Amino acid sequence: MADYRLDMTMMFAMHDAMRRDLAQVTRIASGVTRSSSDDPAQLLRTALGWELFKKFLLVHHQTEDDILWPALRKAVAGNDDQLALADALEEEHGVIEPLLAAVDAAGADPDGGRGRFADIVDELAGQLGAHLTHEEANGLTLIDAALPAERWQHFAAVHGQRLTPDAATYMPWLLSHHGPDELARALEKFPPPFANAFREQWAPAFAARGDLWNGR
Repeated sequence: MADYRLDMTMMFAMHDAMRRDLAQVTRIASGVTRSSSDDPAQLLRTALGWELFKKFLLVHHQTEDDILWPALRKAVAGNDDQLALADALEEEHGVIEPLLAAVDAAGADPDGGRGRFADIVDELAGQLGAHLTHEEANGLTLIDAALPAERWQHFAAVHGQRLTPDAATYMPWLLSHHGPDELARALEKFPPPFANAFREQWAPAFAARGDLWNGR
């Protein structure tokens, strides 16, 4: 991670979790399953991992749309190139979110929808992957340079508030791929009661759910 003035720890944690789950989605859609009789669309549609991926992705993007991009536009008002970048990042959300619904619709349609299923998943993977890269390569640099710290902290606070009702699931989902040192650093970003609950209750309960991807 590059050096930033603002604390980007949780932004990168969210992006890493999205990429982790997107890799699972594309594996399922590719038909690389344990059995040749497995239906990739059915596997994905009934996977808890898919539901969690969609849920937390949508919360993240909606909070950026509601809080982050308006604040960034205000901070860079008068600079057409920087305004165009903020607009482009939000417009990318508008492409990604309908693709989530299209994946579900294709997977549930017995009359030809499943023939489109893999292509739609490929489009989702391409669009979301490109967006994450664009945001990290250009968006975060602009945010770090232009956004007042209190506006970044406000975005983080609203993001956290919107996820608080699902904290017992969200935190283990977000951090499930972290090694011990990385996990310790990430938990420092959460209120101590949440970090303690994660260690003592939430992470063990999440692990006890077992596979989230129907064997993938």
